[in-house]
Amino acid sequence: MAKELVISQTHNESRVVLIENGDILDFLIDRSSPNTQHPSVGNIYLGRVLRVLPGMQSAFIDIGHERAAFLYVDDAYIPTLEEQRDMAKRLAEKEEKEKAEKISQAKMGQTIPDEFSTLSDTVDLKYRPDIKIQDVIKEGDEIVVQIAKEPIATKGPRVTRHITLAGRHVVYMPLIEHVGVSRRIEEEEERERLMGILESIRPDGKGIIARTVAEGQSHKTLKNDYNFLVKIWKDAGKIVEKRKAPSLIYQDLNFIQRSLRDITDEDVTKIIVDNKNNLKMVDKFVNRYLPNFSGKTQLYDKGQPIFEYFNINVEIERALSNKVYLKSGGALNIDQTEALVSIDVNTGKFVGKRSLEETIFKTNLEAVKEIAYQLRVRNCGGIIIIDFIDMEKEEHREQVYSALLEALKKDRAKTNVLPISGLGLVEMTRKRTRDTLSRIMCEPCQYCEGTGRVKTVETVCYEILRELPKFMKKNKAGKISVFAHPEVCANLTSDDFEVIESLEERYGKQLGIRADNSYHVEQYEIFVQEN
Repeated sequence: MAKELVISQTHNESRVVLIENGDILDFLIDRSSPNTQHPSVGNIYLGRVLRVLPGMQSAFIDIGHERAAFLYVDDAYIPTLEEQRDMAKRLAEKEEKEKAEKISQAKMGQTIPDEFSTLSDTVDLKYRPDIKIQDVIKEGDEIVVQIAKEPIATKGPRVTRHITLAGRHVVYMPLIEHVGVSRRIEEEEERERLMGILESIRPDGKGIIARTVAEGQSHKTLKNDYNFLVKIWKDAGKIVEKRKAPSLIYQDLNFIQRSLRDITDEDVTKIIVDNKNNLKMVDKFVNRYLPNFSGKTQLYDKGQPIFEYFNINVEIERALSNKVYLKSGGALNIDQTEALVSIDVNTGKFVGKRSLEETIFKTNLEAVKEIAYQLRVRNCGGIIIIDFIDMEKEEHREQVYSALLEALKKDRAKTNVLPISGLGLVEMTRKRTRDTLSRIMCEPCQYCEGTGRVKTVETVCYEILRELPKFMKKNKAGKISVFAHPEVCANLTSDDFEVIESLEERYGKQLGIRADNSYHVEQYEIFVQEN
């Protein structure tokens, strides 16, 4: 289906949206100033080891960012060529064994790969389970690392020593020997053709992956892409020899250029930009690296803001809400916490026509598409728990699960989805490399401090009434004042709380209640009143 890439810029904020028939397939946002060096995924640094933590099998690396980068032992150890080849052999044997045993996907769940899954299949495994972080690096060492995950919330960036350089069609791995084709290319004949090209391109000891857009591309195109990445790595090596840590030695493409490289495919029919300077930059980049898109760029010059024209703002507002309504009248409640993302499916106003089971089934099926959509737009990551409405029929559960897997295929992120449990829950994970939409665009409420709740006025009144006797006993002064929110003061002096006079009589003190609009509803102060 035809897709459109919409690029908008307001001062230092750049937004890129890939849309298909009005639906957002991908939404990226960047607010880094041109004068700041944000640790974006793909950047390579010469870092200094600040601290090695044997108990955590990790280390903190100074890369010149305000927060130290985190390096885990598996990302710190660079295996020998013999170890890499032994791992590749064991991996192949494991895959053959699994095929022979016909392991049931129904029990194990299914993984929806991203285009780098061939790399993670190799790199994420332990080459040396016995290796210790303290045997690999020492405090004060200068090492070359690459950003694998951008800073998220209070956490600094995560880095790796397994360098990967991404081009338009291929990914180059100078330190890991691995040849692979994106698992999103499913046709076996094309996979074999690409594997043959890749094997002829790369020398021993080096790695290369064909990205999804490499499908149908010629040997020359892939070779040129590979040679360009090799030159980048050689240039980076020369810079390392001249610099001292911490230092940036290779900065990936800027935000808009990365978006053009990574999320455009052959189905994109238009690239629409609302800024003349950006249009010139996009045209220059397209002509050099994406010649197939020449003539598809255009300047948006209508009076209405570009995101309003394409109804993108409405979708962003929906993605920032905890409650998302379905067309049928059902609803999703989406809550993001530090530990996980929980999604609850409800029938809401949808009452159906035939039977309760049919109503539940239709609501769950509709919810599946919206859940996959919201995960993409919000960029939810980590553990995700989906609470579908309980379905009695096994065939309904299987259909809903299959529909979820199908809907997730549009997602560029890698997901692993377990089948629906007996409680109607789906446990899944989604790979996260950047912060969520809500964390970028929102902050915790200063009033409720992010809890989403405040104490009732009545609760605060009772707290004050429990504090007053203690305070009046300790202080000999004759006048005591209570300052609080106007609603709290009104409630304290109402007929429901006829206790002020009784406290004055019991302790022989004068008690004053004063309202102050600057006070939080939960805030109050009790103090001795000066004469």
